Amino acid sequence: MKKIFLVDDDEIFVFLTQRMIQKTNINVEVRIFNNGQDAFDCLGSITDQADQLPDVILLDLNMPVMDGWEFLEEYAAIHQSLAKKIRLYIVSSSISPYEIERSKGMDFVTDFIIKPLSKENFTEIIDNL
Repeated sequence: MKKIFLVDDDEIFVFLTQRMIQKTNINVEVRIFNNGQDAFDCLGSITDQADQLPDVILLDLNMPVMDGWEFLEEYAAIHQSLAKKIRLYIVSSSISPYEIERSKGMDFVTDFIIKPLSKENFTEIIDNL
């Protein structure tokens, strides 16, 4: 079973994304975090446990406590020490060319997806694992 961390504070997006994932009939475990700090703390507690680490992180940029950019700064310092490679996708409603280009400058960011996350996007993410 693939593990996914969904890091987003938008309850409607989270609900719709969970429903969309269920409709794909792909067997995944989704853990929800409504801010980057909670997700980062969880990663920090399981860095050496490959079976507990997510296969995919879907990260929003605009959140309280620790936003997506702050999460990425912290993640940059630890991603190479994680017990397995994680595919990290930014999923944002932003269409800012600056933010898209900024994310492409981070070698550990797999892609930038503009919300909403479609069934096709999700299936492709899983197929690429």
